[in-house]
Amino acid sequence: MTLDDLRVFVAVCRTGSLSAVARDLACTQPAVSQHIRRLERELGLSLLERHPRGVAPTPAGQLLHHAAAGGLGDIDHALRRLRDLVHGEGGSVRITTGATTVRHFMSDAIVAFRRRHPQVSLEFETAHSSRSCFEALIAGGLDLAWITLGTPVKGIEQRPVIELPWVLAVHRDDPLAAKSLITTADLAGIQLIGLPESTTSRARLDAWFTERGISPASDTSVADWDTALLLAELGLGHAIVPDLPGWRGPGHPDLRLIPVPDLPTLWTGWAVRRWDALSPLAKAFAETVSDNCPGARIPRQPSGESEELEQPYGIVSGRE
Repeated sequence: MTLDDLRVFVAVCRTGSLSAVARDLACTQPAVSQHIRRLERELGLSLLERHPRGVAPTPAGQLLHHAAAGGLGDIDHALRRLRDLVHGEGGSVRITTGATTVRHFMSDAIVAFRRRHPQVSLEFETAHSSRSCFEALIAGGLDLAWITLGTPVKGIEQRPVIELPWVLAVHRDDPLAAKSLITTADLAGIQLIGLPESTTSRARLDAWFTERGISPASDTSVADWDTALLLAELGLGHAIVPDLPGWRGPGHPDLRLIPVPDLPTLWTGWAVRRWDALSPLAKAFAETVSDNCPGARIPRQPSGESEELEQPYGIVSGRE
């Protein structure tokens, strides 16, 4: 059993596909299978079972996956820290986040960070949900994840940076465009553009609709907030999205963004394995984003010991 065997096994469990891991590693599928078979021979147990659309860990495989993922993440993170010590200011910072996050939240910060640390490599890995970001962090090799804050996750610490109120995005000719704010009653008959599946924002919005007995019609779904806003601007439906400042102003004359004050605000911010284990460069980048992000503010500290994510005013830790 080698570290490479375990790394390949963890990657297969995460993706559910031998061929996907082979592509990522630039090797053949039989080479990936060889790593798995070596583990199974040594342990005397079957670790994976085949399904019509890929593979999944057996109960024994789940046990090994949960144990190996965190351990490998710690090892890979330590190795990166050691390499950064060797290279000094020429180290790297690796971030995982959604496809449009950099444009909305990090563009000014990246410029500022580059000016202060011109030799540092910034590496961005695209994820499709906060859950994907958590999995990438736990697997190791990444420093930071920018996420929409949700429920606590074991082994992950979350830190809020920006509070985002919700708005209804509509075409300027829509009957709702003249309103100064949107009430719950206004949403009963809308044609909703669905937010990305398996995301925190979608889960929060669906739960809010369910609590109020609202079932808006929806025949369109999108992969990100920007696409939802674009379709609303084209008059193809209504989008309920977090208020992203880049969409306001003369660049979008046909778009109206109307507050929905009844909806609890979302928070976005950082997720890491452990703040006290971050490299100085990763901490510097996180702080630069917080300092330069439009609308960012430092949440007040909670008065008691409880930290509720509906009011994420402090560090939220999923560690037990």
